[in-house]
Amino acid sequence: MAVSERGPRERMVFSAAQLIRRDGVAATGMRDVAAHAGAPRGSLQHYFPGGKEQLVNEAVGWAGRYAGRRVARFLAALDEPTPSGLFAEMARQWTDEYEAVGFGGGCPVAAATVDCAESTASTREAAAAAFATWTGPVSRALADMGVPKERTGPLATLMISSLEGAILIARAERDVRALTVVVGELGPLLDAAVERKG
Repeated sequence: MAVSERGPRERMVFSAAQLIRRDGVAATGMRDVAAHAGAPRGSLQHYFPGGKEQLVNEAVGWAGRYAGRRVARFLAALDEPTPSGLFAEMARQWTDEYEAVGFGGGCPVAAATVDCAESTASTREAAAAAFATWTGPVSRALADMGVPKERTGPLATLMISSLEGAILIARAERDVRALTVVVGELGPLLDAAVERKG
């Protein structure tokens, strides 16, 4: 859905996620969000009576749902779905972005976790829920590919935590090297988890 097709509330949640992924929570002001969303400043209080904390939490939740929904798209891009192929697609969205527009953006869930995990319990909880919302579809995809059920959750966590770490390193180095490395190193391990039939 294009940004212009969203209502003002949805635009503000989306804009908050975009600004948080670029600038972090502390540097993202409510006025900045309203301006980015093209929404009247007065609408912030109307839609987010809980203030910035509510808006941040909703942006984090949106990001988790977005990441979870992307898993199906990544799988659809693969001729033959494999765990390594899925992980490569997950990383490719970041290498493509960084090569096209630079290293300004990261994951809004990670940014909110770094900024708020110790200071704002509701945001920490929203981030934990967002990671779970993302981990679930990855875990189910691994199960569909033949990974034993007891390994799907741990491997999904490994995939997401490796990706998040590589994103941070890529932004620090201004280079996609870390993303390429984790795809190359983790791929064989992921594929080895698939149970071979008969």
